[in-house]
Formats: sequence, structure tokens, C-alpha cells
Amino acid sequence: MTTQKTLKRRVRARATRTGESYTAARAQVLRKAEPPPPDATELTGMTDDALRRGSGKSIAEWLEILDAWAIGHTHAEIARWLVFEHGIGGWWAQSVTVGYERARGIRARHQVAGGYTVSVTRTVGGGADRITEALTDASLRSVWLPDAPMRRRATTRGGSLRFDWDDPPSRIVVLLAAKGDAKTQVTLTHEKLPDASAVERMKPMWRDRLGALKELLAE
Repeated sequence: MTTQKTLKRRVRARATRTGESYTAARAQVLRKAEPPPPDATELTGMTDDALRRGSGKSIAEWLEILDAWAIGHTHAEIARWLVFEHGIGGWWAQSVTVGYERARGIRARHQVAGGYTVSVTRTVGGGADRITEALTDASLRSVWLPDAPMRRRATTRGGSLRFDWDDPPSRIVVLLAAKGDAKTQVTLTHEKLPDASAVERMKPMWRDRLGALKELLAE
């Protein structure tokens, strides 16, 4: 945290350099000193809007809440506390807990319980039914994702599709959220990857392939 003496030195230095008033220079120094807002997609694998819809709060709000309670508690204890004290579903509680652990350096980037994970989000044209067909119909899927070693799993959550991925053995979860103007936000999360190198290999692949899906649906 910036001390008052350090702050004053920085403000005076800026005022001298720019010709601004002390008040204007101080406002600029304080603005630049503020940390950037947390990136919900990087921390949880979904956008802040999706997290707010599912859990009731943004990632910044959850981080503030958990900073006041979660220190010294295990992953399972935090997730249970979110479920019972804040009334959010178990899947969302896990996502918030992982986001908190990543933000505070408790968990490595992309690492979750049971392996590593990576998420990619694209907004594409068409509704959920059309996108579901592009994901599950083998002939249509081969256009944008050829030779995909994936098999659909039974889905128990509304708005999501789940698949087993064979190489490397892992799992894929696709969340679909309606957007305006007949568009859908597709968030694909590749879970249970064995290591960080698999993450580095799969993330650009999924960015490229979801781009191909977007192009296909635009035709």
C-alpha cells in the first residue's frame, strides 16, 4: 500500500512534470495506483455476467466476501459455506471457490481439483438448439471440429452439454447463454487436463475451433 509520504512525492513529481494542479495530479496518481479489476473469465472460466446470473454476484463481490471469511479454510469448506450461507448451487460454489483460490495465489493458473482446466468463450449467431446440433451431430461437427475424440455425456444441468474427450482423457462442459439479436454465448471449458502443457496445447486449439464454429453458423 502506498504511504502518504510516498504518495505526496509522486504527486509533486507528476505536478512538476505535467504542470497539473496538485489536486489533478493526485487524482491521476491514485487512479493509476488502483489495481485492475479481477478478470472473471480468467479466474472462473466464465464471464462476469454469466457468474452474476448463476451465483447472484460478480467475481469482485465474491472476492471481497471470501477475503473476510475464507482465509485458513480448505476448498471443500469454502464451497460448502457458499452453498449453505449464501444459497448458491454446488456447481456455482465450486466455480467461485476456484476463482477465489486463483485470485489469491492458492491454486495455480488453470489448476482445479482433479487436474487442469481451460475455458474459451465466443458469441455466435443462432439459438441454443442450432448450436447443440452443431456440437452433437457427428457430420455437422466434423465441419468445424474434424476427428474430434469426444462423446456426449448425460446432461443434468439446463443450458449445458457435457462430453468425454479421449486425447488426453478429460472432460468438456459447454454452457449456452442467450444473447440479444438471436445470438448465443458459448463457454467451452475443458476440464481434468493432466498438466499445464496440455492447457497450453488445448487453449489455442479451442479458440481456433470455436472461431470455425462461429463462421459455420454465420453461413
